[in-house]
Amino acid sequence: MADLTELRQRVAEGNALCAAGPDVETEETSLGGVRTRIYHGAPDRTLVWCHGGGWVTGDLDYSDELCRFLAHDAKCTVVSVDYRLAPEHPYPAALDDARAVVATLDGLVAIGGDSAGGNLAAVCAREHRPAFQVLVYPVTDHDLTRPSYHRDSPLGAETIRWFWDSYAPDVSLRAHPDLSPLRAGLTGLPPAHIVVAGNDPLHDEGIAYADSLRVAGVPVTVTDYPSQVHGFFRLTGADPAARAAVPELTNAVGTLFDRAAAKAK
Repeated sequence: MADLTELRQRVAEGNALCAAGPDVETEETSLGGVRTRIYHGAPDRTLVWCHGGGWVTGDLDYSDELCRFLAHDAKCTVVSVDYRLAPEHPYPAALDDARAVVATLDGLVAIGGDSAGGNLAAVCAREHRPAFQVLVYPVTDHDLTRPSYHRDSPLGAETIRWFWDSYAPDVSLRAHPDLSPLRAGLTGLPPAHIVVAGNDPLHDEGIAYADSLRVAGVPVTVTDYPSQVHGFFRLTGADPAARAAVPELTNAVGTLFDRAAAKAK
């Protein structure tokens, strides 16, 4: 792996591959002692978002474009969480930060995230029981032997193992449901929308999580993009197919909010 500072810089430079999102009013504030960026949309619907980056990289700019589209097109207020990063702050720091933010909110609240952020969102969904959960190519298990890890992908198993080593250096903890939510009891969880990519080592664990939710009686929708790679929502400025996936995600989120609102009446 590259030097940590270099890796974080490279990820930050990748922000340029995102197309500019809609003009949405934003503010940065602290919720539960955690820095957040709020994208103001409909005030009666809130989506907490946890960015990706392997628990090691990323910040509020990592998912800025996607959060803008979610707020504008799904018509909700998005609260993006600037959780602490490993290895300086290993597990459970990032999870504790996500928990702290969710705990400050009330009303119609949903939670989502991409990659490592999807992992944090899945755990918070089990604990806080939001209106629904949105998991974009999420990390759901520490098992790196599934077939999708052996596909030709820009993101390899060794890189993911390094992320795990940084976030959860105590290997004996990794089977805990707060690290591997696929191993949790899933009965009674809120509805889920899961996005996976075909050329992604995490593809199979995302599908496995969806299957386990269904077995537990949880309503689940899955969108599978067979030709896409991990992190493709950060390639919208370079890949028209990635850009075309954005409205499919925002439509799914809007539909889930509509259903949750109708159920709450």
